[in-house]
Parts: sequence; C-alpha cells; structure tokens
Amino acid sequence: PTWFIFALSVKVYGYIFQMNRVMADPIQVFVDRWPEFNVILCKPPYEKGDLFKDTCVFTKDEASFRNILGENNIIDWTKFLCTSLCYEEMVMAVASERKVPVNKVSVCHMMMLQDPSRLPPVESAIESMISSLDESHTDLVNKTWKFGNTENSFQMIRNMIRHYPSCCVLDAESQQPIAWVLIYPSCAMGMLYTLQEHRVQGLAKALVSSMSRRLYSQGFPVYCFVEEENILSYNLYTNLAKTLYPCCLDF
Repeated sequence: PTWFIFALSVKVYGYIFQMNRVMADPIQVFVDRWPEFNVILCKPPYEKGDLFKDTCVFTKDEASFRNILGENNIIDWTKFLCTSLCYEEMVMAVASERKVPVNKVSVCHMMMLQDPSRLPPVESAIESMISSLDESHTDLVNKTWKFGNTENSFQMIRNMIRHYPSCCVLDAESQQPIAWVLIYPSCAMGMLYTLQEHRVQGLAKALVSSMSRRLYSQGFPVYCFVEEENILSYNLYTNLAKTLYPCCLDF
C-alpha cells in the first residue's frame, strides 16, 4: 500500500523536504542509478563528536542495497546507519564480510500521523501558553535532553531551534519554557520534554497535538521515532492518532 511504502521512506523524504526549504546543514544524497533508482541514501555532514547524525537509507530492493553496502566510499561504517529492521540480517552479514564491528544501538517504532482530524483538541488554557522556542532556550533543552549536555549537542539543538519549527509551553509568570518539542533535520519530532514540576498536566499531549497540526498544515510529514522500551511515549503517540509502522534500526 502507498502509505506503507511512504512510512518506510519517510526519514529520507524528510531530509529532502527540509533541504528544499531551509539552508541549514547540507545533506549528501546518493542513488544507485538515475532516474529509476532502487536505493536512496542521505548522509548528513559529520564533525568530531557528532553522535546523532545518521546515514539513512530507503530501498525496496535488498540486492541493490547490498551492492551499495559493498561499495567503498559510500557507507562510512564508523558512523550510525538507520534502516528498516527487515534488513538487519543482511547488514550484519555485509559487515561481517568486510570485517567491520557493528553494534545494534537501538530499535524504534516509527509513528506517523495520517488523519489530523483525529487529534484531540488542546485545552484553551494551555493553548494560550503555547509558543515557539528561541535560541536563548538552547541551554535549557540541552541540559535536559538525555543525550545532551555537551558542546556538540548544544550546537545541534541551537541549529534545530534556529532553522526548524518548534513548540513550547511558557510559564505564565517567568515566560520561560516548561515543556517543549522540536523537529530534527529529517522532520521527525523529538526531544519532547516536560520539566518535572509541571508533569501530569497534559502538556506533552497538548504540544504534540499542536505541533502535529502545525506541521501537517505546512505540508511536513508528521512522524516520530519511539524507542521500543519507551512505553510512556509509545502510549502517548498511539493515543494521539498516530499509526504504528515497522520498526527502524540504528547501527
């Protein structure tokens, strides 16, 4: 089905979608042939210390993907690779043939919004507090992100806030963010966080609903990745009209 194929390709699509809208980090895009390609691969620029920039691949042809993996100077086996779980055995086999050590870092559910009309309404009291992040909030987001609190993650988050949509709830008195969600260069929503003292108020639910509507209205693909062990986020997104698609694998 069309939606199923789009779900498998959405991260690659998201990178290219952003490339056509924003002058941010340049992305290298490779195909195995043109115009009738079987494999499309997106590689973000890497700098020393980058941890969350992964090469992502979409293909419907395992043999073509295997050929790409076997080529020199296309896949950097020292960096992260994101692909569908169905190619795990093949990636492991090619890595073994090349004598490259490979570790499975994470398995994620990919959640995608198909029908925004099913999103719950945002309470008016919370809606009046919703705004966007600005660069002055970078340090707060960086310190609270579980993979953050480094100079590299600070630069990455600042770049995301500067170039891509974000959504936050501002405290009525301090006008500082108490909850927020961002999007990555691939258009995936992420870094959803609520300060401890403001939890169990429905802020995360309101942010995801508000952000999803905003992105959908602007033509963005609306999706996110949830680590398979993150049951709270999994339940949140499935309850917000997001459909579960096959798992995504990071090496």
